[in-house]
Amino acid sequence: MKTPMKTIKKKIVRIRTKFFIILLILGAFSSCSVEKFIPEGEFLYTGGEIEIEADSTITDREELEAELTNVLRPNPNSKFLGMRPGLYYHYKAQRDKPGFINKFLNKKIGEEPVYLSDIELNNTEELLINRLENRGFFYSRVSSDTKTNEESRTASATYKLSVLEPYTMATYQLDSDSLLVYRDIKENLDNTLLEEGMRFDLPEFKNERERIDNHLKKEGYYNFNPGFLIFEADTNQYDQKKFDLFLRLKKDVPSKSVIPYQISNVNVYVNYNVDEDSITRNYKRYKDKNYFQDELFFKPEYLDPYILLETGDYYSPKLSRSTSRRLGTIGVYKFVNIRYEEIDTLAQDNLGLLEANIFLSPLKKRAIRAELQAVTKSNSFTGPHLALTFINRNLFNGGETLNVSANFGYEVQQGTSGAPGSNSLQLGISNDLIIPRLLFPVKFSKNFFKYDIPKTRIRLGADYLTRSQLFSLSSINSSFGYYWNANRYVTHEFNPVDLNYVSLTNVSDEFQQILTENPFLESSFDQEFIAGLTYSFTYNELIDSQKKHAFFLNTNFDMAGNTMSLIGKEAQDGKKEVLGLEYAQYAKLDMDLRYHFRFAKNQTIATRLFAGYGLSYGNSEVLPFSKQYFSGGPYSVRAFRTRSLGPGTFDPNEGADEENIGYRDQNGNIRFEANAEYRFPIVQFLNGAFFVDAGNVWTSDAQPETTNENGQNGKFGSDFLNELGIGAGTGLRIDIQSFVIRFDLAFPLHDPRKPVGERWVNEFGSPVFNFAIGYPF
Repeated sequence: MKTPMKTIKKKIVRIRTKFFIILLILGAFSSCSVEKFIPEGEFLYTGGEIEIEADSTITDREELEAELTNVLRPNPNSKFLGMRPGLYYHYKAQRDKPGFINKFLNKKIGEEPVYLSDIELNNTEELLINRLENRGFFYSRVSSDTKTNEESRTASATYKLSVLEPYTMATYQLDSDSLLVYRDIKENLDNTLLEEGMRFDLPEFKNERERIDNHLKKEGYYNFNPGFLIFEADTNQYDQKKFDLFLRLKKDVPSKSVIPYQISNVNVYVNYNVDEDSITRNYKRYKDKNYFQDELFFKPEYLDPYILLETGDYYSPKLSRSTSRRLGTIGVYKFVNIRYEEIDTLAQDNLGLLEANIFLSPLKKRAIRAELQAVTKSNSFTGPHLALTFINRNLFNGGETLNVSANFGYEVQQGTSGAPGSNSLQLGISNDLIIPRLLFPVKFSKNFFKYDIPKTRIRLGADYLTRSQLFSLSSINSSFGYYWNANRYVTHEFNPVDLNYVSLTNVSDEFQQILTENPFLESSFDQEFIAGLTYSFTYNELIDSQKKHAFFLNTNFDMAGNTMSLIGKEAQDGKKEVLGLEYAQYAKLDMDLRYHFRFAKNQTIATRLFAGYGLSYGNSEVLPFSKQYFSGGPYSVRAFRTRSLGPGTFDPNEGADEENIGYRDQNGNIRFEANAEYRFPIVQFLNGAFFVDAGNVWTSDAQPETTNENGQNGKFGSDFLNELGIGAGTGLRIDIQSFVIRFDLAFPLHDPRKPVGERWVNEFGSPVFNFAIGYPF
């Protein structure tokens, strides 16, 4: 089986190829002047510009200028840092002996030259006049001229537009007719996009036709087409530049196009194979639908809530799309295809009939995935990790999916040969059962959740960690909850039951001494039983890649121990227990806010602000270790290694011997972080970035083991901004169909671990390298 590590190695080779290309291009910049290659009598075309002279104020002037500029053809040769490397290597490749490198680079980035002789000014003038008339500026005039530069052998074009006052709309009305479709159009005419006083605007008229078509489709007009509508403008009634606008149907529109359609039957092919021509005739009738399947593959009573199409309903493209989307979220089907078949309708009928056929092609029932990783941690532990995942789909013929994951990790602490705790073994297994419906005492109708049906997830897992001659740590976790999409952007996840039990065993004398000297660390390793609930809300506009201003918000709320406190019994140490287990009691809330500004093609300024706070109370003195925050690493402040920042100004290396460095606690119950990144394309599949990160973690109270000689500690205070770890850097990203391999090189700028007055640092000679999968935010 090919593992992801092998795939990563192949992609690293591609990175080296891209680097090779970039270095060659940059190396050629000093000599990539193209003037000497331009043939005699030719001038290199550098582009055209638009100059508008108007006798009235033009609304949306910038939009109009952008549209007119897009008309100018052809586009000039591209430039990079003032050079034309694509054109340069094209010329070099045309020589008698171009050489391998020039031929290779010409194939990758070469461009055919664009000369002044390629420009057809008259054709461009006609196109500009056409665009102006489409926008209501009739009888405008255009003149063009060219300008050449003999020294640089370049030329440009200028188009001067004399734009007259546009025609504006006085009235907008619909022709009258006895056809039913006219009545349905008229009922929705109040929602028109056209306004009195607007200028003649052909694109807006097209948008109005699309709006009417969408409305009629919702009313069941299956065969209607926006091309059946025509606008007519009448200027005869006015001396000024005004017009009356009339809307009507074109002549000879097919009769089937102007009647609504009703669904007469719904057929669902539950286990459809696209490679087979024959379709089963065995079906079961359930709630006015026919479910076709030779053998039971998916129980109709569980599939029916996902289907919004009902016998007797009018045709609705919205319900059709929603049904397709809902069926696709089950996790069992690879393809969902809905086809409509017209039932013979008499010409004089005012209602057509459709048969809806839903073809569902399933995914493979079982799958296995393997992942091999090489892990390096800030405490010098390094080693391989292997993860195996088994997937079983449609387990009980109701769309259920079982995910069984097992992981194995072995790490060795470098530089501490012979020292206690020099190696680590980690084992884990988790089971997720996802049921594509709501397991809840109260039954909801299938239309209650309009966008998506909530899924129920039952999770059970166990982990075991042992560090030689130090300790063993065992944990069991389980949860029961729901997750669903409220709309395209909003996702909810609610776990009313979330259990976690951690037990520390086989503690050596050496490690016990470390715990005794560090009370905060000792409390983190205490036997802990967490019983609570979690809720997560996500709003995500980043999925719209064309959205210029995109926001993302994720908030998480975690509370534990309140229910246990009602039934807990007080133990000898004064804390409460349930079934002999001391439980944790806390509340935790955090927020992750992101904003992406996409100001040019494939260029983005991405920002993030994260803030989180955890409060321990009642049965707990500190937040459980697994619930605390950490800072540093490839998805945090990249100039500092994972978990190496904080809390506050704490430096784990100060006053610690080599054996204890790996166990100093650098977590906290408060986290604040801000990031900014400029992302830009380099060549195909290869993007670059410049970034700045700032952040840290703190504790609510000062802890003795996080207090240094200067009295500074990890407690959060009013001076927290001066305790931020700040770093900057640059990175490369291989982005192949949204699969991103990321390399970031970061440099510390502000190190809170250093004394006051010495925190601004210049450590460009000691960068931190980060390798990760996916963007950091």
